[in-house]
Amino acid sequence: MSPQAKITYLFHSGYAVETAHFLFIFDYYQPAADLPATLENGFITGEWLRDRSNVYVFASHRHSDHFDPAILEWSAANPEINYIFSRDIRKKPASPKFHSLSAAQEFSAPGITVRAFGSTDVGVSFWLQADGLNLFHAGDLNWWHWKEETPQEQATAEKAFKAEIAKLEGRDIDIAFFPVDRRLEEYYADGAIYFATKLQPRLLLPMHFGHDYPATQDFAVKAKTLDIPTVAITRRGQVIMF
Repeated sequence: MSPQAKITYLFHSGYAVETAHFLFIFDYYQPAADLPATLENGFITGEWLRDRSNVYVFASHRHSDHFDPAILEWSAANPEINYIFSRDIRKKPASPKFHSLSAAQEFSAPGITVRAFGSTDVGVSFWLQADGLNLFHAGDLNWWHWKEETPQEQATAEKAFKAEIAKLEGRDIDIAFFPVDRRLEEYYADGAIYFATKLQPRLLLPMHFGHDYPATQDFAVKAKTLDIPTVAITRRGQVIMF
């Protein structure tokens, strides 16, 4: 069976997904000014996008590690780029192909359907269907179990997270991008494990780990014992074929 998607890890929560007819870019954020601006280093440029069609750029919320203003400049090189932002983002591209979504809102165009789901922080998460694939990007949707919070705050966070996951039940997910953030210490994988157990994605790729690549390796070991399909991320520009 030939691959259905080429997935490139960019940085932090940023991924690019190339399918038969589309290119999706999620939560681009690239602070590494000392590296050559190539895809192999996790960079997307307007020049690289210039001649591409059916490009969709997603931003799940306004936090600087999920929204890089550089994405606004890409439409100068390719005016046909489609932008889909969470409604909390105030900066907008100078493009007629801009759409903003709140949770429970949908966007559709020939060959693609996007639905925004909620978050347990700011903004939204995205589920989309295109080229026979179902993708999910969590944004900041996670089980944020902070040890320094009170038991009541922790219980509230758990309830909010599980309520959002329940809204996704019944939707097929082939590829999911989900936080694996070791600032949560021993609870870093709880959200991803709960998500995968409930929704059974065919592939779950870690994100929101910054430079902490060993977190993804530790998660891969844990995931193997639970039959959660994943890939350890070791560098910017890493390619995963699906």
